[in-house]
Amino acid sequence: MPSIGFMIFIFAFMATLLSAIEWLAFRLLARQWRESPSWLIIKRSWVLLVVVIWVAFVINGFMWPTWRATHPRLLSALSVSFFVVFVPKLVMAGFEVLEILRGGTAWGINQMTQSSSPISRKSFLTRTGVALSGATFLSFLYGVTWGKYAFRTERVSIPMKGLPRGLDGLRIVQISDAHLGSFADTPRPVLEALEGINALEPDLILFTGDLVNIHADEADAWIPAFKALQAPLGKYSIMGNHDYADYGPFEDWEREASRERLKEIHAEMGFKLMLNEHDRIERDGAELVLLGVENWGSGFRKNGDLVKAMQGSGCDDLPTVLMSHDPTHWEEKVMDGKAPVELTLSGHTHGMQFGIEIPWLGVKWSPSKWRYPRWAGLYREGEQYLHVNRGFGVLGFHGRVGMPPEITVLELVQA
Repeated sequence: MPSIGFMIFIFAFMATLLSAIEWLAFRLLARQWRESPSWLIIKRSWVLLVVVIWVAFVINGFMWPTWRATHPRLLSALSVSFFVVFVPKLVMAGFEVLEILRGGTAWGINQMTQSSSPISRKSFLTRTGVALSGATFLSFLYGVTWGKYAFRTERVSIPMKGLPRGLDGLRIVQISDAHLGSFADTPRPVLEALEGINALEPDLILFTGDLVNIHADEADAWIPAFKALQAPLGKYSIMGNHDYADYGPFEDWEREASRERLKEIHAEMGFKLMLNEHDRIERDGAELVLLGVENWGSGFRKNGDLVKAMQGSGCDDLPTVLMSHDPTHWEEKVMDGKAPVELTLSGHTHGMQFGIEIPWLGVKWSPSKWRYPRWAGLYREGEQYLHVNRGFGVLGFHGRVGMPPEITVLELVQA
């Protein structure tokens, strides 16, 4: 655990940074609106937003370790308030920095050329900064109200060499990172998204970890909805890093009780929870090996034991699908022929719940790429595939901006 001195230093640094951003953003706002008849109202509204940001910042900084377990909804509301208000201000601050640099450059040129031309007080950068800040605010407001419920079905074809005819066209539905504790009660849009899975007519349903945020009891109300999911070849699941009750202020016995209860919940939902084990899926006389490991991730728990899961599975001779929550496991233990696995299904990244994807322009970006080289969608190295699901739920920031919640339909086809 970090020392008190280190924590105070980090808090002071973040408070100073936040204050600087507030000051820069207000400078830009004042330059644009100070002469407006509405300036007094705008200034008072700004002060209110400053209070919101600082209250959210202080409470999140000091109360996060305990409130995420004891007051999750209040903490969620504060986190949402912080992001929705702060990110647009960050955009404004960025443009104010550009404006300061532009002004400084122009002043230097004026000094060198002895020009008396005044620098514009309402430059293009100022107006652009205000406009983009407004657009950012609206985007984040959409993300926390409707964006997190804008479920998208991704359809992905996986060509496999040597795939038996009996497995050609096998349809797998992957869901991941439900984070059921992030939803207040059981919202109708989420229930409708789950109900729609059966209409996709999956042969197999695979859930790749993080059913809850902190504790197993978050999933109790959702048992009927997950139990109603149907797939003739079965429903299978694995553990993610949030499923071990590691993130709450619990005693060891409470963590163990939560893990055991979560195992029971998976069974009550009709899912076979795979804990470093395998199963064989048969269809039309052909067999597929399904491997499922516990969480294994760079910087996280490494309970996953792929060697144990493969023992006696026949994965050397049969097409094989691996469920592993964190995509870094594939990079470290599977790709480049380290393990005889044709397709690995992961989640974990959420695509950072923020980004932009325009497939027809080849645009695919998220801050998640700075932490995970393979953060969303399908990746291929040789004859080995990794699919990273963008997640079904939300965590931390209770919204999604440009990164909709995802249900994936993967179809295995003969190459």
